[in-house]
Amino acid sequence: MKHPSSRAFFAYWDTKRGSARAPDRADIDPAAVRELLGDIFVLSCEPKAGFPFRVAGTRVCALAGLDLKDRDFAALFTDASRSEIEEITTVVADETLGAIAGLTAQREDGSKAHLELLLLPFNARPHTPVSVTGVLAPFDDECGALGPFTLTSWRYLHQPEKLLPRTIRKLQIARGLIVYEGLR
Repeated sequence: MKHPSSRAFFAYWDTKRGSARAPDRADIDPAAVRELLGDIFVLSCEPKAGFPFRVAGTRVCALAGLDLKDRDFAALFTDASRSEIEEITTVVADETLGAIAGLTAQREDGSKAHLELLLLPFNARPHTPVSVTGVLAPFDDECGALGPFTLTSWRYLHQPEKLLPRTIRKLQIARGLIVYEGLR
């Protein structure tokens, strides 16, 4: 992580998760990260709607040039980067694994702006919506509204001991009676 906002938010998130893979959403106190709120956002992970913004900081909205509430996160990216960012965000949510990415975007004057994107999961609980938080921070203070983002590099922050396939992980949290069709 290169950006100070990413490092600070990751350190806070890491202390809140303790020995768990991720903290609960209720464990994150906005007052504790007050100076970072302009760069922080929360995405909802809804299969039909993609990854709409639940909350977006003022600086994140300024980079996009509009209010991001209920808008699709992946729509901020170029066509070439869209499927890759959707896959990364899905893995962050499903595998409870953080990711860091380098982005570029075009400024209004035609020059390139460089940004850092941090995606961090919340602890998934049965019967609650899955969500992801993160930081989107430019390396230059004065960027203005930017064009679509291009994903230039990315990596997962830490590999857990054992990654389970998504379907098996979802079955682990299933409670109650499960009926398997087609068995005799």
